[in-house]
Amino acid sequence: MGRGAQDYTEQEEQVREILSDIRKRGDAALFAYTKRWDGLEANPETLCVTPEEIEEAYQQVSPDLLDVVRESAKNIREYHSMQVRQGFVLEKPGIRLMQRIHPLARVGVYVPGGQAAYPSSVLMNIIPAKVAGVEEILMASPAGADGKLPPLTLVAANEAGADRIFKMGGAQAIGALAYGTQTVPRVDKITGPGNIFVALAKRAVFG
Repeated sequence: MGRGAQDYTEQEEQVREILSDIRKRGDAALFAYTKRWDGLEANPETLCVTPEEIEEAYQQVSPDLLDVVRESAKNIREYHSMQVRQGFVLEKPGIRLMQRIHPLARVGVYVPGGQAAYPSSVLMNIIPAKVAGVEEILMASPAGADGKLPPLTLVAANEAGADRIFKMGGAQAIGALAYGTQTVPRVDKITGPGNIFVALAKRAVFG
C-alpha cells in the first residue's frame, strides 16, 4: 500500500457481509439494514415513494427553484440527445454488416442523502439513461429522520423521469439493486455517487 493510501479492510468486510445477507434473505435483510442504518421501519409499502409524497414535495419547492430544475433538465436532455447512437447497416456485394444499439432494460441510480443530496446528480444520472432509451429507471436514496426524502430530490427525480424511487441507502441499497429482492427488481447497471460503503459495494457487485 502506497504512502497516503487508506486501509478499507474493515469496511470491505462489512460490505461483503451485507451483500451476502441481501443476496440470501432479500427483503428481510434489506428491511433490517434500512431500520438499523437509516432508522426507517421498512416494508414493501414504506420502502417505495408514493405519488402523494411526490405531490407533497412539489408543494414544498418554490416556483423559482422548480423553474431552475426544469430548465436544467431541458438543457441536459437536449445535450445528451445529440449523443444517441442509432446503429447502422453497411451492405456490399455478398456482405452485410450492421451494428444494433440496444438500451439496457433497467438501471439503478443511487443518490446520497444528507448534505450530499444534490439535485444535479439526480438529473445528470437519470436523464441520459432516459434519452438512451432505458426502459425502467429505479432510484435509491436514504430517507431522513422524518422517513422522507428531500423535496428537491423527489422533484428532480420526477422531472428527470425516474420510474420508481426507493427509500434505501448504503451497501444494502446497492445489493438490493444488483441482486434484486422481493420488493426491489434487479437492475442491469448502477450509477451515481455515494460514500465509501456505497463505492465498495458497487465495486463488489460489478460484473
